[in-house]
Amino acid sequence: MSRIAKKPIVIPAKTEVSFSGGIFTVKGPLGTLSKVMKPHIKILIENGTITLTPTNQSLQAKALWGTYAAHIKNMLAGVNKANERKLIIEGIGYKADVKGKDIVLALGFSHTITMPIPADLKVISEKNTVTISGNDLEKVSQFAAVIRALKKPEPYLGKGVRYSDEVIRRKQGKKAA
Repeated sequence: MSRIAKKPIVIPAKTEVSFSGGIFTVKGPLGTLSKVMKPHIKILIENGTITLTPTNQSLQAKALWGTYAAHIKNMLAGVNKANERKLIIEGIGYKADVKGKDIVLALGFSHTITMPIPADLKVISEKNTVTISGNDLEKVSQFAAVIRALKKPEPYLGKGVRYSDEVIRRKQGKKAA
């Protein structure tokens, strides 16, 4: 049983919500987000709140109940305030530049890595920090994870790409005899 999904979700002001044909749509000041929902969960929109209930007691319905509640909350938050992820690039010669619709990363390899920026995301690069923002939390987080996976932080010197709120457990290294 999901504790998150038991509570009704309040629809913020200036936000329109609709559910028809298995597609849940949210419109707000920053844009529109849509998501296909399976019929295992019944979604009721009334009096400025959204209520989710499972249609049966199957394992999949129980699993999707809290998941869909979290997705809906993220969609409501995203159309009202942009989601943001910050990455810190640490290491000598490591840098990131935004050139047009691409991000160019120098991560200690013999070549630079050029990645296209998805159309609905905004990427800003300042010194050793890359800020990714957009209204869809899934796309923002996925793009940040793809960039981080190119050069994960290593535990001895901390070189690599990490999230701004991520803590790297450092190892001591070799001791002099």
